[in-house]
Formats: sequence, C-alpha cells, structure tokens
Amino acid sequence: MSQPLLSKPACRIALTILMYAGVLLFLFPYLSGRVFTGVVFVITGAALAVVAGLARCFLTDGDCTERDSIKQRIP
Repeated sequence: MSQPLLSKPACRIALTILMYAGVLLFLFPYLSGRVFTGVVFVITGAALAVVAGLARCFLTDGDCTERDSIKQRIP
C-alpha cells in the first residue's frame, strides 16, 4: 500500500487555506469597488469556499489533535 500524498494535518491546513482563499476571492469585487462587474469572482469564490470547506470536513473526519485526545481521557 502506498503512502498518501498529504497527511491528514497537512490536508486540513491546505484545505483551510483554499477555503479562505475562496472567501477572499468572493470579497474581492466588494473590496475593489467593482461589485457589478465581479459576478464571476463572486460565483467562483463562493464555490471554492464551499467545496474546500466540505472537503475539509469529509476528508479530515475523526482527525483530532493530541490536546483533544488528552481532554477526552481526563474525567
């Protein structure tokens, strides 16, 4: 069995960055003052944020840090 390209923590970080990049792409027309001409940016940014966010939830499901597992052991 081959090793995965990215570990779960690295995958979570990469998808988080993509999610926030989608949010910035979504907000770009508002920040630049071209709201009516930036429809493509809005649609692309929203789609990227949603897809990256859902992928982050599904692909890193059950992944918890050491701190979280220590909290669960302490009564």
